[in-house]
Amino acid sequence: MLGGISRLNMMEHIHLAGEDEDDLYSGYNDYNATLDTEDLAADESFQKAVLRTSHGRRPPPTAAKVPGTSVRFGTGLKSRAGMPSSLGRIGTAAGQDGTSRPMTAVRAAGYTSAGAARGANFDPMNQAAKGPAPPLEQKPEDSPEEKIRHIEKKVNELIEESCFANSRGELQLALEKAKEAGRKERVLVRQREQLSVGDQINLDLTYSVLFNLANQYAANEMFAEALNTYQVIVKNKMFSNAGRLKVNMGNIYFRQRNYQKAVKMYRMALDQVPNTHKEMRTKIMQNIGIVFVKMGQYNDAITSFEHIMSETPTFKTGFNLILCYFALGDREKMKRAFMKLLTVDLRMDDEDKYLAHGQDDKQYNLVLEVIKNDALRQIERERKYEADNCIKTAAKIIAPAIEATFATGYDWCIEQVRSSQYVDLGHDLEIDKAIMYLKQKDFQQAIETLKSFEKKDSKVASTAATNLSFLYFLEKDMAQADKYADIAMAADRYNPSALVNKGNVLFAKQDYEKAREFYKESLQNDSSCVEGLFNMGLSNKKIGRLEDALDCFYKLHAILRNSPQVIYQIADIYDKLEDTAQSTEWFMQLVGIVPTDPSVLRRLGEIYDNEGDKSQSFQYHLDSYRYFPSNIDVIEWLGAYYIDSQFCEKAIHYFERAALVQPNEVKWQLMVASCHRRSGSYQLALEYYKLIHKRFPDNVECLKFLVRLCTDMGMKEAQEYATKLKKAEKAKELKEQRSSSATRRGSGRGRREGSAGSDREGSADARSTRSQRSAGGSGRRRPNLDDTDEPYQVSNKQEVDGSYVDPLGPLAERPKTAAKRRDDIDEFADEELGEDMLPE
Repeated sequence: MLGGISRLNMMEHIHLAGEDEDDLYSGYNDYNATLDTEDLAADESFQKAVLRTSHGRRPPPTAAKVPGTSVRFGTGLKSRAGMPSSLGRIGTAAGQDGTSRPMTAVRAAGYTSAGAARGANFDPMNQAAKGPAPPLEQKPEDSPEEKIRHIEKKVNELIEESCFANSRGELQLALEKAKEAGRKERVLVRQREQLSVGDQINLDLTYSVLFNLANQYAANEMFAEALNTYQVIVKNKMFSNAGRLKVNMGNIYFRQRNYQKAVKMYRMALDQVPNTHKEMRTKIMQNIGIVFVKMGQYNDAITSFEHIMSETPTFKTGFNLILCYFALGDREKMKRAFMKLLTVDLRMDDEDKYLAHGQDDKQYNLVLEVIKNDALRQIERERKYEADNCIKTAAKIIAPAIEATFATGYDWCIEQVRSSQYVDLGHDLEIDKAIMYLKQKDFQQAIETLKSFEKKDSKVASTAATNLSFLYFLEKDMAQADKYADIAMAADRYNPSALVNKGNVLFAKQDYEKAREFYKESLQNDSSCVEGLFNMGLSNKKIGRLEDALDCFYKLHAILRNSPQVIYQIADIYDKLEDTAQSTEWFMQLVGIVPTDPSVLRRLGEIYDNEGDKSQSFQYHLDSYRYFPSNIDVIEWLGAYYIDSQFCEKAIHYFERAALVQPNEVKWQLMVASCHRRSGSYQLALEYYKLIHKRFPDNVECLKFLVRLCTDMGMKEAQEYATKLKKAEKAKELKEQRSSSATRRGSGRGRREGSAGSDREGSADARSTRSQRSAGGSGRRRPNLDDTDEPYQVSNKQEVDGSYVDPLGPLAERPKTAAKRRDDIDEFADEELGEDMLPE
């Protein structure tokens, strides 16, 4: 019977093939009673078994009643009665009223939906009941270990501050910080020794302090102290790789021109560097070669440079090797070294990546905007410039030495460059060849060389046309200069030098407005074009735009801080604006830069003269005379100053100097004689007048003074000189009549009289204006030789009366004061463009 029941039960679970073949997932909803855990709390057998375990001996939980949230296994099943079996899943705990807590296998530990509803925080470790954690225990600051750590931190901060101060150029502050770091580091070492922890000394900190101190000593040119500090580091065997610092010691000996010790230190440092550090070894050998060049041992230098060129060639090393061969005069080796220089690799990517891909590829163009001027691009530009400069300079040096003529040598260099990777430099070398022709004064060859570029690519043609325009400008051939300036602009409209040359041509033609426009355009293309900015300032000054000119020169002053021409223009514009205070200040700055410039000193003297400060004006005129004793204006002012100060004897020296400068000008000799008369030396004055009469026999003024002196001294020659005076006056009247009759025949009497009247009125007005400007506002009488403002006129018919007149009276021509001549003075390229401000 039992066997039959068993078989029946077994048959219930047998799945025959062909039955319910379509139901592939049958059987998953079958329920196993052993998995029922709902009634385990009511199962007495199970609870007794639990009580005999350690889990059952735990105290019951005190939490509030929590409704059961367990999930049944099985889907869609009705609740079943609990099985009175000890089998089933174990509950985690039970509440005081018998309500079971959620099972950990289904819910997260410590989480219930009821607790969340009440706002309870997540606290699985029951930390809330313990309260906040106590604060960390602070160590006492006066403990020795804490003091040591504090000092170490302070030493590191001082080292950093010293390095930052050195990078800012504050060398003295950097040295003070380095010294303070050294003092604190020694205090730190003593404290460690007192605590018997000397084995814990921070060697890296000690090395950093000493190394920084030595560097700061060297930066402040305290070479002895720097060498002593380096010796302390090198001799300490506890510092690893300290022997490499002998390179720094060698550099100090090199700066002291102690080349023997420098070579010794470099070689000792080279022995300390392993062969794996090739770059450092190359730099040390480069230093050794340079020291040998300084010592004149070119063969030893060649050995070092050739080794570098065979291992890691560089442009500087190749250039230095060429210089050594040039010093020895070895032509073949110069050529070989130049060809080796052309094989040095720039280690740069293709520059096509910096070219735009058109308007369609916007993403690439955005990337190009970022990389076309980043740090890597700047490094590439520096390398390219270094390579071009080394090759071009080497060609200039060896071209005259490797062949019979420099032209043949240049041709060989150009041929070698064009067959190398630096083919673009061939055109630059040809332009350099033209410049060499200019230096040798062979202008025709230079022009022919530059003209050969007219049909080449636009950039080279623009450069050649620019130089041709400049050459023709210097030769005053404005037509050719204008032509090639136009060619240069047509080839490259954005060439600032071509625009400046075009503006210079228009400036020379006095078309200042158009010249100003070209200068302005050159600045738009290149804001750092100092030639365009300077010349635009001159153009503004010429057309009366003084404020705009001042703005241009202020901008230029920010670029060229100590340019005498720029400072002069600023001072001169302030003088034209009648801002005397600013003009004086800028002229004083100019004197600080060029203290021996006589024209600047004269301008300062004129300013003080107009302000009424006679003593300062005299000092600056005297300084100007000392540096340039042939300036007639300065000589004239000094002579007039001494006459006005009643020191006629001192005035004689200056008028004699004027007579030497202008020997055919009779007025200076008349002034010398008049000074002798005024000082009471009548006999000497008579001798001077006789010499003047002998040289200028028709001079009426000299004869008048001879008549006067001979009459006053009772000499028989008085009648003879009087007769000569009458003849001279008659001859002068006849000459004037002939000239006046010729004027009447040419233009008619009425027109002549009108012109003469207007000329006289104009001259009088001009004299009145200049007189007002020179004396206006100061209330000072300017230095002169008589009491009238009328200059000496040759046709004056004033008769000589019987009384003794002022020796420097109306018959002698007075010198003009500096104030009258102020409008005519412009020495610093106001009338002409300064050649050194023009492009080459």
